Amino acid sequence: MNRHVRRLVALVNLREYVDYHTADTSIRNNIAFKGPNVIILACAIVIASVGLNVNSIPVIIGAMLISPVMGPILGMGLGLGTEDKSLLMESLKNFAIMVAISVLASSVFFILSPLTLENPSELLARTNPTIYDVLIALFGGFAGIIETSRKEKGTVISGVAIATALMPPLCTIGYGISRLNFTFMGGALYLFTINTIFIGLATFLAVKLLKFPAVQTADEKHQRLSKSWYVVILMIVILPSIITAINVVKENNFKIHATNLVQNNKNIGKSFVYDYKTTYTRKKQTIDIFVAGDALTAEAKENLYRNAEDYGIMRNQIIIHEDATVVRENLSEAEILKGIYEHTDKEIKMLNDSIARLNARLGDYAGKEIPVQAIAQELFAQHPQITNVSITRGSVVNAESDAQVEQIIAYINSDEPVDSLLHSQIERWLKVRLKNDNVLVVEAK
Repeated sequence: MNRHVRRLVALVNLREYVDYHTADTSIRNNIAFKGPNVIILACAIVIASVGLNVNSIPVIIGAMLISPVMGPILGMGLGLGTEDKSLLMESLKNFAIMVAISVLASSVFFILSPLTLENPSELLARTNPTIYDVLIALFGGFAGIIETSRKEKGTVISGVAIATALMPPLCTIGYGISRLNFTFMGGALYLFTINTIFIGLATFLAVKLLKFPAVQTADEKHQRLSKSWYVVILMIVILPSIITAINVVKENNFKIHATNLVQNNKNIGKSFVYDYKTTYTRKKQTIDIFVAGDALTAEAKENLYRNAEDYGIMRNQIIIHEDATVVRENLSEAEILKGIYEHTDKEIKMLNDSIARLNARLGDYAGKEIPVQAIAQELFAQHPQITNVSITRGSVVNAESDAQVEQIIAYINSDEPVDSLLHSQIERWLKVRLKNDNVLVVEAK
C-alpha cells in the first residue's frame, strides 16, 4: 500500500478510539422512557412549544438540549447494525412512546395557549423540509454515534441534538392537531420522518463501519431467520428514505429553476414580473408568475415558455397572472398630438382660473387699504407711551357659521406696560376708526 494512502487511512481510522462496551451500555440506558425520562421529555416538549409559539429560537434550542429523544433512534440503528432483535424491538416500542408523549403534550399546550401569531415563522419552518434537512440528519447521525462510541466524550451530542431538530417537528404536529391544520401536521410529520430515518441510517452504517460485535445466538437457524428479518426491516426503513430524498431533491431543484427563470425574465416586453409563487406536490408542480405593465403579447409569452424549457419547466406548469396589466391601443400620430394639445389646454385653463381668483382677492382689498401712518400718528398723540404701531389683515373662522371672517390685528409697543383699561380703550377706538368690529389689539413684547 502506498505510504500516503496508509497515512490517510491511519488519519481517519476510528477503531482504536472506540469503546464498544461503553457505547452499547450508554445507548441501552437511554432507550427507556419511564420515570425521569418521561418528565424531562414532557418538560422539553412544553418548552419547545412555547418557543415555537412565540418565535423564540433560543428557547427552542434550550428545549432540544434538554430532550432525550435521540436515545431510541440510536438504539434502532445499533439494533439493526448488531442484529440485536430485542434491542431493535425495545427501541421501536420506546420510540412510539416518545412520539405519543411528545404529540400529546404539545397538543394540550397549543389547545390551552391563548396566543396565536399572525406569522408563526418557526412553526412554518418545520413544515417544508428540503434536501438540507436530509444532509443534516444523515451527518448529524454519524456524529452522534461516533461521539457515543468514542472513549473520550465531548460536547458533540449537544450539537447533534440542536442540528437534527427532532423536537420542533413533534411540537408542530401537536400544533397542527390543536388547530386541525393538516398542512402543519403533514409537513412536520414529513420532516420528523426524514430526521428519524436518516439518523437511524447513519447509526446503522457507522455501527457496521466500526465493526460493532454482532449478537450471538445459539440457534443457527434462528440466526439466519433473524438476519433475513433485519434485512426486511432495513429495506423498509431505507426505501422510503430514498424516495423521500429523491422527492426533496426534485422539489428543491424545481424551486431553484423557478427562481432562476424569474430572475432572468424580470422584464418581459413592456411588462415586468413583480412576484411569483411555486407549488410542488406529487401530482402538481406549477409556478405562478404575476405580471404588471402592458398586457403580454403572444410573442412575449412564447419567449417565456421557450426560456422555461431550458430550465426543465414545461409551458403547462406556468400560470401567468396579468391582473395588474393594462391594454394600450395603437394610436396614430395625429391622435397622440391631439391628446397632448388637449392636456396642454386643460393645464392653461387651470392656470388662468387660478390667476383670476387671485386678482379677485386683490380687488377686494384694493379699496380697503388701512391708513396705518395716520392711525399711528393719532395713537402717538393720544397715548405718548406708545412707541410703535403695526396693523395687518387676517381672517378667523366663525364658530357658529363655520365661515371665514376678516379680522384686523394691531400690534403696539409701549415704554410702559399697557393695562387692561388702556388696552380696551385703544381697541374700541380702532373699531370706530376702521369701521370694523373685528379688531384685535396685541401688545408686542
